[in-house]
Amino acid sequence: MMKQKFNIIKSTCIPVAIDNCNTDLIIPARYLASTTRDPKFFGDAFMHDLRYDANGNAVPDFVMNKPDFSEAPHEGVHEIIVGGQNWGSGSSREHAAWAIAGYGVRVVISSSFADIHRNNLLNCFVLPVVVSREFQQELFASIEKNPQTIVTVDVPNQTVTNEVTGHSEKFEINSYKKHCLVNALDDIDYLLTQTDKIEAYEKSAVKC
Repeated sequence: MMKQKFNIIKSTCIPVAIDNCNTDLIIPARYLASTTRDPKFFGDAFMHDLRYDANGNAVPDFVMNKPDFSEAPHEGVHEIIVGGQNWGSGSSREHAAWAIAGYGVRVVISSSFADIHRNNLLNCFVLPVVVSREFQQELFASIEKNPQTIVTVDVPNQTVTNEVTGHSEKFEINSYKKHCLVNALDDIDYLLTQTDKIEAYEKSAVKC
């Protein structure tokens, strides 16, 4: 996983308008046996069985293969996915979050997430943003009309904005996870920043 500091993300989006998009669609089960943690391996597997047919040919009608959305994510381009409701349902496989992160996506916006998948995304430095169903549908409509639609996700202020309409919504995020994203810290990194406090506590506990 790539640890990047989160501040304000302005990007075009990939619209994946699939409700109940489960983790088996996000990454097929056959990839779970791999022992690699290579981001590219999992990024290539992201949505594999929707992107490619049984012969390995790109499925032209799938959104990620359409010219407007086929460019690989990079700064300001396709770093955001707008997904259908109940994104990440199904099995709790971490690999689904690895695949999304490995593809280069930094934010997934949906009206609802499966809880375990939502936490897995956060652990992989991908921000799950929950918006209203109405705002989600507005984003889909804006992107359909103009694939160059920019969405701004302001992590410090916890807002997401459709730059076409100017409409914004607030989103919730656990304060600890927000701190970790803003400072590019995983759980071990965070514990290391607390070394002095941990050692002080251990000394006081020994005295007791």
